Amino acid sequence: MTEVPAGARPLPTTRTTPLDPPPELLERQQQCPVDRLRYPDGSEGWLITGYDQVRAALADPRFSSQKYLLRSPIQPQEPTPAAPGFFVYTDPPEHTKYRRLLTGLFTLRRMSQLAERVKEIATDALDAMEEAGPPVDLVPAFALALPSLVICELLGVPYEDREVFQHNSTVIQDINTPLDQAYAALDAMQKYLSGLVERRRGPDPSEDILGGLAAHEELTVEEVTNICFLLLAAGHETTANMLSLGTYALLTNPDQLAMLRSGETTMDSAVEELMRYLTVNHYGPIRGILEDFEFEGCPMKAGETVTLSAFAANRDPKHFADPDQLDFARGGRGQLSFGHGIHQCIGQQLARIEMRIGFQALLDRFPELRLAVPKEEVRMRDTMLIYGVSSMPVAW
Repeated sequence: MTEVPAGARPLPTTRTTPLDPPPELLERQQQCPVDRLRYPDGSEGWLITGYDQVRAALADPRFSSQKYLLRSPIQPQEPTPAAPGFFVYTDPPEHTKYRRLLTGLFTLRRMSQLAERVKEIATDALDAMEEAGPPVDLVPAFALALPSLVICELLGVPYEDREVFQHNSTVIQDINTPLDQAYAALDAMQKYLSGLVERRRGPDPSEDILGGLAAHEELTVEEVTNICFLLLAAGHETTANMLSLGTYALLTNPDQLAMLRSGETTMDSAVEELMRYLTVNHYGPIRGILEDFEFEGCPMKAGETVTLSAFAANRDPKHFADPDQLDFARGGRGQLSFGHGIHQCIGQQLARIEMRIGFQALLDRFPELRLAVPKEEVRMRDTMLIYGVSSMPVAW
């Protein structure tokens, strides 16, 4: 049974080093893996930081994904219902309906078939970097370019429009963006995508994912638009930040980079361990309580919001030995960065392929890759919902 300290406290968000969780977050994990949390709107709920507890909660249907139950742990927001198609904010049976439609579009076999195209895109980006010559900002030149083009081709979104959706995605993801501006950016994205959906609803639908979804007449234009919005945003934001932050981690952990280059470890193991160590989704996931019940000896009440810290869970010393060390030998097995349960990331196999190919291609092309500025001068995305690197000049 967990002994809960008296009084709810806000979520710790202040890092002392760029790659590690806030020290207070890990202290609270050791004190109480299921703790009271005070939300920015003044309400109280829960913070779960222990690996076993986070994993159990993600698989427990009493922890709901319904948006009207969710409060942000970092900014005051009024809980609202989710618009149709925002499947990450649904529970079964609604979630099951959407998930079933998408599962066939994101099979491991289909994602594996994309590998050659991912290699081509990586090669083109690296050719451009080499031609430009050092120093080059790795973020726009490679880390963002690779997954953005991949997800655009997969969905059927014109890559030449990338500046539009990348800008709006950044506005939405920034926790300092005023709500009216965030809603305006979301509206602009939805209008743009709905136009693409409308054009796909013809007698000859395209073979991309957008065309495949648009062909389902039981789905409204709004539903298809919002599904595509989620896939587009997640498809370039998370992988782009993993590629940039992962490269930073490699260049600042030369012993692990040497292991990877020498073949002492595999790229598969390295990617899983980087996912565990970095956990770019550093504020969630978030769930709501559907009914009164007891979890780990703690009295959960219907209507409360629960923040499940995958970041802390992936650094739990009760599950990962010496968790604050990047260790490719461990392979990151069991990491929770892609979630767990029915909401586990549907695009995780694509993300893995992009990271495996992207990191390998980068290291093969530039054996002497290094930071072009002191590591302390590399700018991080401290105010973003998805953590990563804002700018990282590299040389070779």
